[in-house]
Amino acid sequence: MKNASAACMLVLGAAVIPGLAFADAGESFVVQQAQGAPTVSLGGTVVPYKEVTLSAQLPGRVTYLAGREGDGFDESKLLVAIGDEELVAKRRAILAQMASADAQLRNAGVQYTREIYSPQSRNAPGGMGLPNLFDQMFTRPVESFIGDRDHGTERSADIYASGIQIQEAQSAMMRLQAELQALDSKIRDARSISPFKGVIVKKFIEVGDTVQPGQPLLNFADVEYLQVEVDVPARLRPGLREGEMLQAEIDPSNRRVPVRVAQIFPMADPQRHTVKIKFDLPQGVSEPGMYAKVLVPDFNAPARSSPVIPATAVRYNGSLPGVYVLTDSGEPQLRLIRVGEELSGGFITVLSGLRAGERVLANPGSRVTAGWAKGVTPDH
Repeated sequence: MKNASAACMLVLGAAVIPGLAFADAGESFVVQQAQGAPTVSLGGTVVPYKEVTLSAQLPGRVTYLAGREGDGFDESKLLVAIGDEELVAKRRAILAQMASADAQLRNAGVQYTREIYSPQSRNAPGGMGLPNLFDQMFTRPVESFIGDRDHGTERSADIYASGIQIQEAQSAMMRLQAELQALDSKIRDARSISPFKGVIVKKFIEVGDTVQPGQPLLNFADVEYLQVEVDVPARLRPGLREGEMLQAEIDPSNRRVPVRVAQIFPMADPQRHTVKIKFDLPQGVSEPGMYAKVLVPDFNAPARSSPVIPATAVRYNGSLPGVYVLTDSGEPQLRLIRVGEELSGGFITVLSGLRAGERVLANPGSRVTAGWAKGVTPDH
């Protein structure tokens, strides 16, 4: 047998162990010890990166539903519509009132201009009932002289009254514009628009249903990017930081995938004393709602050392794992072991049955045989 020649590095917890190597069929592997912090497997749920619940903002009947669960839509697409015939009728009535108010505003402006250039007080009839020419030449000067009338004051009052009419018309127009904006807001609320690109996750209504304000219509989510949401015990929180890479096991095959710490919530749950942490998943490895386990390092626990071997060296007789250990004479002997956690790079830890320095077949073929009676049973 020849020793493995390709050197590699193995990471166990926070430790890096040099000298471990893969080997082809028939090659031997020297069992080595790996130091590192133990990991804790924490269960979590796969959730969408973004998810919203669209609710009804006004009462009415559902007149349009874009699709069913699983249908995808781009951003700003119409998803649900509620009947808005009454609101549209009120809008037309407000527009008619605005047209009338605009006419009043323009008329007030014309009256004000006329009062500036052709005051009404100048054309007012005299108190003596004389012809207009005599009234202008004799009656009005006499009235001003004896103090009976002040034409300047009358003109100022008329101009002020015309200005008040303009302000009232402007105020009426502004009030109608505000009512129109509020009504347009309600009309917009009658339509639920997709806030981002995603799919319908769950719908709660059908076309023809009558809804009330606050009633859920559907759940809409971005499922292209997924995360694992885990409640991490507070004692493990100091060992994590945003951007750190860890390992996760994804159901149903417990396939290991790398995950990245995406968000650490700032406050712990006061009842459970856990901190919610989200981990980014690679695309296409899971579905929303699936179960996942994240391997979180526990730096508070004492470091432990476990022998490490290639996963290809393990052979199963039923449910019992074993490896072929090479004796001093080079003969393989089958030995039962207890396997631990899987590591990156195709390695696995051994809880009992092997010691550092022993040699095992890295990938025993079908021709390699040994009696179980000749094997050395592991220490339990």
